Amino acid sequence: MNLLEYRGKEIFARYGLRVPRGKVVTSADELDGAPFPAVLKVQIGTGGRGKAGGVKFAETIDEARALVPQLMALTIKGFKVRKVLVAEKLDIAQEVYVGIVLDRLNRCPVLLATAMGGVEVEDVPPNKMFKAALDPLVGLRPYHLRDMSVFLGFPKDIASQIEGIVETLWKIYRELDGTLIEVNPTAITPKGEVYCGDAKVVIDNDALYRHPEFAQEPEDIPPLEARAKAEGIAFVQLDGDIGVIANGAGLTMATLDMLARFGGKPAIFLDLGGTDDPEKVKACFRLMNEARPSKIFLNIFGGITKCDTVALGVTKVIEEENIKIPLVARIKGRNEAEAREILAAAGIEAETSFEKAAEKVVAIKGV
Repeated sequence: MNLLEYRGKEIFARYGLRVPRGKVVTSADELDGAPFPAVLKVQIGTGGRGKAGGVKFAETIDEARALVPQLMALTIKGFKVRKVLVAEKLDIAQEVYVGIVLDRLNRCPVLLATAMGGVEVEDVPPNKMFKAALDPLVGLRPYHLRDMSVFLGFPKDIASQIEGIVETLWKIYRELDGTLIEVNPTAITPKGEVYCGDAKVVIDNDALYRHPEFAQEPEDIPPLEARAKAEGIAFVQLDGDIGVIANGAGLTMATLDMLARFGGKPAIFLDLGGTDDPEKVKACFRLMNEARPSKIFLNIFGGITKCDTVALGVTKVIEEENIKIPLVARIKGRNEAEAREILAAAGIEAETSFEKAAEKVVAIKGV
């Protein structure tokens, strides 16, 4: 569960961390009592708000009254804005990033910190990012904090405040069963005060039964993802231009990797799972068509799944919905010969080579 920023800040404040004063509003009529000057930030379940126009500044309540309707009218990466956080505008001298993230490959949490806060973490050079693997049974130790402070190089009074923040983040991470908790920026003021200027908290869905306080937490996901979830379809929207339909989580992830190898970027990935039900295949293609990628890559490996029944669903929905998006198919496994015949009759040539099909779809200019 990905909590919105204002909910994360509420948790931070409950644990004693210093956060800017703020008020969540849904209209300009609710601005009374908000702090000014202020930063106005849309509350959505994705990053990149600033680049998309979802962060504005207002010196007075009158300026904010003009900005709130503009922000509420935005849709960013498929997320409709429903709330705006009006937070105290900090005088920031330095921005720092600190976070604790679950490293699934190495099966442990990792402490991350960099003095290059305020930018995308992925853009920080490796030599500028402090990393420390935390033993899940031992946890955060004093030497982790000392190593981090030496790496960041701040004066003792600043370093001790950042260390205190990290200690509290670890406590929150453990007590709330987090998979990610980060503060970007951790804001240092000219007076030497350190604030949690932002809050990102992600809680493990499988542990939510231990946290009834989040039972009614609204899940902020794009409408198409919400519809797919209601239909039992795994559907995730990304930032590229290729729609990916595959069967099984492993093959789906391998497909994303293969596309990246040839310079392709997925816009959506949709996992059929083990189904070969033509009706479910048709439902998946309808969702994909509404998401409007510029091209589609269908990658099916037939083990339990029968390739021919998948192909039947594909051809029927393309005809019924008049789908014009270019499609590349890779079909391999059970009843693959029959599947290729069905697709060929609909004008779709199916590849058997994974690499060749991925390279082919990346090369298409799309619609």
